[in-house]
Amino acid sequence: MGKFIDFLKPKGLGFHLVLAAVITIVLILLFSWGTRIYTRHGNEIEMPTFIGQDADVLLKDSLSKDFIIVVSDYVYDKEHEAGTILTQNPLPNEKVKRGRKVYLTVASSVPPKVKMPALKDVSRRQAEIMLEAIGLKLTNVINKPSPYEDVVLEQLYKGRAIAPGTEISMGESITLVVGKDIEELPVVGDSLSASETITADNL
Repeated sequence: MGKFIDFLKPKGLGFHLVLAAVITIVLILLFSWGTRIYTRHGNEIEMPTFIGQDADVLLKDSLSKDFIIVVSDYVYDKEHEAGTILTQNPLPNEKVKRGRKVYLTVASSVPPKVKMPALKDVSRRQAEIMLEAIGLKLTNVINKPSPYEDVVLEQLYKGRAIAPGTEISMGESITLVVGKDIEELPVVGDSLSASETITADNL
């Protein structure tokens, strides 16, 4: 034990070896810490706001050269012009590294297709809810004498019967023929024949 204490005395070889080792470890830690700070400071920048800009213009802008721009989705939005950036990820003002991928959602002028629901024998109110849920408009209701009060008898698109499951553009107008138990109502006419019904094959 005494020899070990003598080994660590300030004038002993052991003291100098331990001191050199401690200094070396401290210098390594300081260098590593400083390198990380320098690297992070040099590569991280604040994410700019791309929302509201034109996607095509952005791709040509010098600002976008700090990032990899990826259009991940197109969404129909009648409130914005086609090509307008609606969302971005990462969000504006986030600290990110240069070369980071930025995913954009861009407005499209082409409405998506939706499938016409089966509305026959459904109440008028329920049919209206079903149409609104998928982005179709109920723009006209034709009353037809029937013992089935306020029940959908036919569903029409552009004046012709449309079969359930037929794909049409979101935002299109639909007409419903609804039963009314009123004798004086004018008769609309017989149901359209199968050959006049709009399907996916003859749309």
